[in-house]
Amino acid sequence: MPVLYHAPQSRSDTVVALARMLGADLDIRDVSIARPDGSGHPDPANPHPEKKVPYLTDGTDAVRERGAIILYLTDTYPKAKLAPLPGEAGRGAYLSWLFYYQGVMEPLLILKWAGIDHPAIEASLRDFDTMIERLAEPLRQKPWLLGDRFSAVDMLCSSPFHWFTEMTPDDPAVRDWVERCAGIMGEAMS
Repeated sequence: MPVLYHAPQSRSDTVVALARMLGADLDIRDVSIARPDGSGHPDPANPHPEKKVPYLTDGTDAVRERGAIILYLTDTYPKAKLAPLPGEAGRGAYLSWLFYYQGVMEPLLILKWAGIDHPAIEASLRDFDTMIERLAEPLRQKPWLLGDRFSAVDMLCSSPFHWFTEMTPDDPAVRDWVERCAGIMGEAMS
């Protein structure tokens, strides 16, 4: 049985909510982690090479990074229809949002939270406002990042705004989307 290593009140909450929504047959194991505020500690029971979460093991396979785990789970448990499968319309957009989150959104959000600004960041990643505009564009047209279909990328891309509410943009389309996603994920976690 696949095992998902999870620390409550961490980035892995999104993956736990997704697993529940997928009806995934997983063993979810709580582990402790070192937290940014200095609390917590690395758990020797966590097999992640850096003792972080989420971390998924499935037999001899091991998957780390939220985007990769989300892709693995949505492809493995397709009945919930939380992602387009290979060959389905919208697959390219789905993959693009997963990787945009990991490669652009999360780094920019962390840098902004840490108060770090440098021209090299904008030259390589983009600036924060441009990132928010890319996020807002599809949401001004349709309710979800993939149009009329709620998906796992909505869960992933909205997740930082549940923690860093002060970074949620004033754009009504984005704010409403964050609230809709929080409601859906909250139901999955209860």
